[in-house]
Amino acid sequence: MGVLSNLEPKEVFEQFEALSMVPRRTYRDEKISDYCAEFAKRHGLEYVQEESGNVIIYKPGTAGYEDSEPVILQGHMDMVASKTLDSDHDFDTEPLELFVEDGYIGAKNTTLGGDDGIALAYAMAVLASDDIPHPPIEAVFTVDEEIGMGGAHALDTSLLRGKKLFNIDGEEDGILTVGCAGGTVCTVVIPVSRRHRNGIKVTVTSRGYVGGHSGNDIQKQRGNAIKDMGRLLHSLSKKIDFSLLSVNGGNAANVICQYCTAEVVMSADRADNFIERLNDLVCTLKNEYGDSEPGLSITAEAGEVDDYSVFNWESTVNTIWYLYGALDGVQAMDRHVEGAVESSLNTGIIVTEEAFCKVTYQARSSVASKLEEMLQRLGLWSEIVGGRLEVESSYPAWPYKPESELRPLMVEVHKELFGDEPRIEVMHAGLEGGILMGKNPDLDIVTFGPEMLNVHTPGERLNIESTARNWEFIKEVLRRLK
Repeated sequence: MGVLSNLEPKEVFEQFEALSMVPRRTYRDEKISDYCAEFAKRHGLEYVQEESGNVIIYKPGTAGYEDSEPVILQGHMDMVASKTLDSDHDFDTEPLELFVEDGYIGAKNTTLGGDDGIALAYAMAVLASDDIPHPPIEAVFTVDEEIGMGGAHALDTSLLRGKKLFNIDGEEDGILTVGCAGGTVCTVVIPVSRRHRNGIKVTVTSRGYVGGHSGNDIQKQRGNAIKDMGRLLHSLSKKIDFSLLSVNGGNAANVICQYCTAEVVMSADRADNFIERLNDLVCTLKNEYGDSEPGLSITAEAGEVDDYSVFNWESTVNTIWYLYGALDGVQAMDRHVEGAVESSLNTGIIVTEEAFCKVTYQARSSVASKLEEMLQRLGLWSEIVGGRLEVESSYPAWPYKPESELRPLMVEVHKELFGDEPRIEVMHAGLEGGILMGKNPDLDIVTFGPEMLNVHTPGERLNIESTARNWEFIKEVLRRLK
């Protein structure tokens, strides 16, 4: 018996639990891609498995729907692989450990992969069914969405005949998303010169931040562990002479950073003063956050006195100045959609190597010129400290489509099924719709999905009741598309 075997709708949760047994972190999609191909074979369905790993599965329309226009059901295979600091879970080899609690599904000490395993579960439930009326189905499962949306970039849209596309990658029930911001993943590379220094090593560790999705949650003013580390080090450097040894934190460009560790070296007689001043600064920081960061913990631990290969004075100053001063968070609110974010920047990852310190960002904007302007400002900051900006990937915005046929139908069905009108939104987070629309402007795309909480974090949860509501919604919209 599976953990989800008693939940309804059984046909959806059966698929979701099976998917949760298959490792599928971003850039390691091989197993889940093969699983999807094998699913098609088991059900006697035609499919294409692209070189990129994308899988398209075709199912004919049911009786009376054979000649209807195909409908595309689309979601991404990969998931953000985030876990608690005390977890030893191996995302490359181990299944997720699911549990049910208070009406939600979660995974023990890890992300759940509801983003976007639920899309695959819905689509597979339709593909496996023999009692759901529907037009011909083209189920599109893409790889590597979470970092750069590589699967959508690689997808051969000439393999698709349908124009109406359900992108089941939403996270709030009752919301239909019909556009999204464009975005860029980029890295600032700060050169590091080292010297030998004899002294005591002090390790500063910040953890327990709420974190969240840098598109959906950036406006909530949640703490960023990398930025706070920069602030703490900058303040301490005014009073105490120390050298950086390393700064590391974060696990994804599009996740608001939840943890960061800095190693510094100083004279042994300065360590107690350093830790005392740090604790005072942490009290100030916690006071500013109030109840919004309940799990926040920042500690310092003195280690051994030894000879260390540390950043030289200039590299220490440049790195701390950069971390403290560079852009982060919401840069502008939308001037046309009340309450929506127009432009933002998230400091997602910092990694220290022997000769470089690398800081990776997710930049987003619904205005192309504002996205470019943010990158120029980041580039200017990097030049000030002798570094450089490297753009790794970009994706276009998905513009609102006034003449949509799919959107008004889905609004009508939602009102009839649930008695209320769904909210229509343009999303700040990047969605594959932007890339797919760029490949085929004739597509009519709507993004939706069940309620999920704390995506991209070990606190990710999938609402069971909301999953059932959206299943009824999907089936009824398919029935109307005859």
